[in-house]
Amino acid sequence: MINLILFGPPGSGKGTQAAKLVETYDLLHISTGDLFRYEIGNSTPLGQQAKSYIDKGALVPDEVTIGMLRNKVEANPHVRGYIFDGFPRTIAQSEALNALLTDKGTSISRLLMLDVPDNEIVARILNRGKTSGRADDLNESVIRKRIEVYNRETAQVYDFYAEKSLKINGVGSIDEIFQRLCDEIDNL
Repeated sequence: MINLILFGPPGSGKGTQAAKLVETYDLLHISTGDLFRYEIGNSTPLGQQAKSYIDKGALVPDEVTIGMLRNKVEANPHVRGYIFDGFPRTIAQSEALNALLTDKGTSISRLLMLDVPDNEIVARILNRGKTSGRADDLNESVIRKRIEVYNRETAQVYDFYAEKSLKINGVGSIDEIFQRLCDEIDNL
């Protein structure tokens, strides 16, 4: 079983690359954004809990997010592996993910970090903002703040998985970056 964490700051290309990797390696893509939309959209108990926090402008507690993640993993027991996108974001979430995978008799195979300079990320997100419909994708100061939050709060996950972490050059064409990722996955 191959279990990957696709890692990097907002705008580094995780979602784009995850879609290509899913198709190539027949892995299940687990995006926290998709989990939240599904659970909230279907008014599940976890979705209702998450919505109550979101409606107050508060962060959804890890145990709610982990519950959603557990539901997704348990609903798909026969997959060849997982690509976790946008999760984990903290050491506590990393520990919870490890515990969940250990319960399932597996573990993280590799954390692949898309390494992209800040100015490139800003340019990508501003370009994405032309079609995304997200106001925060059109404001450079907001984008830079998101990068700062990532560097301060999320980047430490790379070190948590140090023995399994690898930086991948995230600059180039979509296909060039994809090939770099495939080269590493094929070595597993």
